[in-house]
Order: sequence, then structure tokens, then C-alpha cells
Amino acid sequence: MDYNNNRSESVNGLYVKDGRLINDRSDGVSGIEQASMYRKQMKKQYKIDCIADGIERSKEREDMKKNFYSF
Repeated sequence: MDYNNNRSESVNGLYVKDGRLINDRSDGVSGIEQASMYRKQMKKQYKIDCIADGIERSKEREDMKKNFYSF
């Protein structure tokens, strides 16, 4: 039997492969869990930014010391 071939092969992340229904949907994540993940990412990025800022400041101080003592 030939069913309607004009339809899409995939429906909401479900598709048929080798006669089996394959679930390719993303995992369900609650809003609270999502907010928690975003908060963790923000905290990590803040720490990275602080470290990068500290490194940049130390390099600027080294350059200023070199310029100051060169006179």
C-alpha cells in the first residue's frame, strides 16, 4: 500500500527509520531548570570576565612601570 507520499517524513521530531519510530525530540526542560542553567552560565562568564580584566590591568601596569622607569 502506498500511503500519502506528499506528507512530511518528520512530525514534531518523530520519524520512521527502518520501520521503527525514532524520537528525535529534544529533552524536556522545565522553566526553573532553564533559569538555573542560565544563571550558572552568567556566573561563569562573570568570573571569566573578571580574570580577563585582571590580566589586562596587570599588563597595563607593567607597561606603565617600564615607561616610568625608562626616564
